[in-house]
Amino acid sequence: MQTRWLVVCAVLLGVLFLVVLVVPFFVNADTFRPVVESKLSSALGRNVTIGRLSFSLFGSSLVADDIAIADDPAFSSVPFVQAKKLNVGVEMMPLLLHREVRITNLAIDSPSIQMIQHANGKWNFSSLSGNSSGPAEAESPGSIPDLSVDELKITNGSATVSSIPVTARPFQYTDVNLTVKHFSFVKSFPFDLSASLPAGGTVKLNGDAGPMSRTDASHSPFQAKLELRNFDPLAAGVIDQSKGVSTVADVDTQLKSDGTDVSSTGKIKASRLKLAPSGTPALQPVDIDYSLSQNLVSRQGTVSDIGIHAGSATVHTNGTFQITPQAFMLNLHSSAPGLPIDQVESLLPIVGIRVPSGSSLKGGTLTASINISGPSTAVTLTGPVEIDNSLLAGFDLGSKIQGLNPFGGTGAGTQIQVLKANVNSSPEGTKLTDIYGNLPQIGSATGEGTVAPSGSINFNLTAKLSSSNIAGVAMNSAGAAADRALNSVGGTAGSLLGGLLHSKASPATSLANRGVPLTITGTATNPSIHANVGAMLR
Repeated sequence: MQTRWLVVCAVLLGVLFLVVLVVPFFVNADTFRPVVESKLSSALGRNVTIGRLSFSLFGSSLVADDIAIADDPAFSSVPFVQAKKLNVGVEMMPLLLHREVRITNLAIDSPSIQMIQHANGKWNFSSLSGNSSGPAEAESPGSIPDLSVDELKITNGSATVSSIPVTARPFQYTDVNLTVKHFSFVKSFPFDLSASLPAGGTVKLNGDAGPMSRTDASHSPFQAKLELRNFDPLAAGVIDQSKGVSTVADVDTQLKSDGTDVSSTGKIKASRLKLAPSGTPALQPVDIDYSLSQNLVSRQGTVSDIGIHAGSATVHTNGTFQITPQAFMLNLHSSAPGLPIDQVESLLPIVGIRVPSGSSLKGGTLTASINISGPSTAVTLTGPVEIDNSLLAGFDLGSKIQGLNPFGGTGAGTQIQVLKANVNSSPEGTKLTDIYGNLPQIGSATGEGTVAPSGSINFNLTAKLSSSNIAGVAMNSAGAAADRALNSVGGTAGSLLGGLLHSKASPATSLANRGVPLTITGTATNPSIHANVGAMLR
């Protein structure tokens, strides 16, 4: 009995082996090439060409030497996708018995993919579901492609993302791997995408998409989770180096689209963040939460909130944006109401705000209300900024003023009761107007000034010294002026001038009423402060 079963098994194995050897000789797989090309071309609305087909019985597939999917002619004459190998999984019995091609899966190995976006927002894959890039056509059930496959797979691919007209360096993806299960144009399907980014970054995107939009494939509904790791926008060419913005970020985002509006909510951990040409990278990672949405047709968007965290303090930003052919236009408002300076001081250098070398702000609060407008690559920041009840530790301002007899306060630093100004900052530079500072150890000051993109500063202020400092400064300043006058004019006139300037009341009163003109030049980290005594006494 056992011998009989062994004989039966041997015969079956022999028949199977014979089929494997003989079938390829009887099935000329290349005769199916026009049918496969026609099915794929009809489904994608693009001309699809494949190379010579061979037959794989074990893989239940037809294997093409290469494949090329034409691009939308409005974008490029170069193929949208081209690869050296395509596996077309088919049902074997209909193929062998009836010479009927029923595609069950598609696998493309090492494809090169080019993705192009026009200035009007259209992508070169927008028409992949069958429509041209011309005016949107009304959807009709009869126009929906009947292609559905159990699995669509891309392995070891590369993708280039560019624009018309060219606005930035093309973005490159490598090691692109995509798996789509139960693909259909008329139903939702799960997908899993991964790729490598420049400078060691990675991206993962998985979720569900579909059914495919018949007017614009890029407007198909979807929901997905996006993970970016070690994303360097500078190395990737997303941000031009001249803009002064840089970071290496990890991003976790939830994306959702109904085909008309797309929303994004997520978290960013930005390492070495820098947001201005004159800024310096943050020493510690900066945590950012955000929530925004965009209408895919109007290309207008709403920023519900961007929260930049520094310890327990958060700077909130909201507003709107508009994507235009020329630029990504912003109209945002950033609010920082009474934030503890000890918490937010670490954020100041990333936007180019610095204190003198060897000093730091201790205690007190920072309040700012800033409007952010213009193109994202060259924004203008306007609004009031105020510091209250703080200490500029390690910097004795009184002893730094040249042209006056030093009247330094204390080695602990300079007390700031209030320091405020209206700021207007753009790529051309920063201007501060309506400056007012009240420094109890010294007095008060008003004026305006500028900060160049290079970091050089030029401020013109008028300082009114506190009563405890007026007399000493006046006597020393007046005495110096008298000595110069006596040397220059001599005689009775000089004596009269000297007597006047050495009076105990008049110079102090004049100084208190008129103030001391100050100029501040150099840089914020190494300022040079001069008092114009001559102008004060005229």
